[in-house]
Amino acid sequence: MGLTPAPMNLWPFAWIALAPLWILIVDADRPQQLTGAAHRYPNRLFLGCALAWGLGYHGLALFWITGIHPMTWMGVPWLASLAIALFCWIFISLWGAALVTVWGAGMRRVIRRQEAESRRQKAGGRLLYPWLRVLVGVALWCGLETLWSASPLWWSSLAYTQSPYNLAILHLGQLSGPTAVTAAIVAVNGLLAEAWFAYRRSALSPKSAHLPIPVVSLSLLSVGLAFALGSHLLGFVLFQHPLADSPPMALKVGIVQGNIPNTIKLYQAGWRRAIEGYTRGYNTLVEEGADAVLTPETALPFSWRWPDRNQLSFHQAIVDRNVPAWVGAFGDRQFTNSLFSVLGNGETLSRYDKVKLVPLGEYVPFSRWLSHLVKRLSPLEAQMVAGHSNQQFETPFGRAIAAICYESAFPNRFRHQTAAGGQFILSVSNDAHYSPTMPAQHHALDIMRAIETDRWAARATNTGYSAIVDPHGRTRWQSLLNTYTLHLGTLYRRQTQTLYVRWGDWLAPTLLLLAAIAAILTLWH
Repeated sequence: MGLTPAPMNLWPFAWIALAPLWILIVDADRPQQLTGAAHRYPNRLFLGCALAWGLGYHGLALFWITGIHPMTWMGVPWLASLAIALFCWIFISLWGAALVTVWGAGMRRVIRRQEAESRRQKAGGRLLYPWLRVLVGVALWCGLETLWSASPLWWSSLAYTQSPYNLAILHLGQLSGPTAVTAAIVAVNGLLAEAWFAYRRSALSPKSAHLPIPVVSLSLLSVGLAFALGSHLLGFVLFQHPLADSPPMALKVGIVQGNIPNTIKLYQAGWRRAIEGYTRGYNTLVEEGADAVLTPETALPFSWRWPDRNQLSFHQAIVDRNVPAWVGAFGDRQFTNSLFSVLGNGETLSRYDKVKLVPLGEYVPFSRWLSHLVKRLSPLEAQMVAGHSNQQFETPFGRAIAAICYESAFPNRFRHQTAAGGQFILSVSNDAHYSPTMPAQHHALDIMRAIETDRWAARATNTGYSAIVDPHGRTRWQSLLNTYTLHLGTLYRRQTQTLYVRWGDWLAPTLLLLAAIAAILTLWH
């Protein structure tokens, strides 16, 4: 499963990679023919398998976090920097693996109850139990992902294993967000695992049920394959829906990828390079016909409301050219990571402050108790302050959906802004801290957000990948890594609302309710 996300993109593995763990968990109490006596594996072994699976997936998918090493440019000694990078990687891997472990423990509890009831009924209900286990397994996994995504630390849903190439299945996100894609993946894995379990069980006790076990195995396998095909067909139908964008709604957006290394970004040399590079890029794109120019996260690494900003060549260029710009900079009064909507006369129309801050990078969780023990992995002198969750980002061309860096992992940030009238996505980031794997995954997340909200997206980054993405998730343009890049692309403002935008993630609670009802009715019967 760890090979499925970008940049490896071996997404077909996601449809089978969970099945072995499912078999181990379901088969935990199967009698083994050892020394002529029944033998059961210890339950802790199967929890260990769930933990190992979670570490394999999240540890490999998120290995890019180690790219923060070395941090010697921040004054951190080389060995200390290595220790910090390893700690961050291990911690986030364990956080993701904890989800899988909790899921495994929940499945085992349901299975124990089923096995006890089956023995009491002399195996009379075993034919129903595989279908119930699939429903419970899917509901439990989706419920846990929803819970984990509400925490400050989140990134690797099973859904993002399909981005950016399996665009058909990603269109299920228009129905209920990433939960719909995750549910399809877990359901297919569960059905395949149950089919294998039923087939293998037939070799040990072929008369353990009212119907021949191979019939059950074949039906589970057939349903699993049909479900995989059907979910892709449904997504393909949504994928084929025409965009029907009209020329009056077109917007020519210029993107400047500044390519300023983090080692100098917050120092005098970085300031000079940023002001010169973004001023030159702005002027060039305006001459090419840009209606507005987008810069990356903290493109100007100081407060945009700095009293002397009128003296900046970048600010003066906006006034002289009279073309709006969306400027990444720091906020004033409260230290925020912000995106400013600047009018052609140089005045600020609107401001969006980053809501989802990076733990340890932009703030210290539980700082009241931990701030004296844990130093942020940032050269900034103060902690950042999160913005309000109900912000709206106004532009001269209508309301936009704004996202800064880490927020691309949180679909609700995009959904709420779309429901409030956002017509196109402006995503800005600075991924220069990490290995090249991280920008590829970040771009994959923005593709999912564009599909879920049915919006065009412009993505501006410091070092790549900057991009233009259409509402079907197709990348119309993408920059190279570690290059100074200018691009003029066309977006279309849209006012459609997908089912996900209107109803939110309705699937996860529905699955949990159905699983609870089915379990109660089955055990009662």
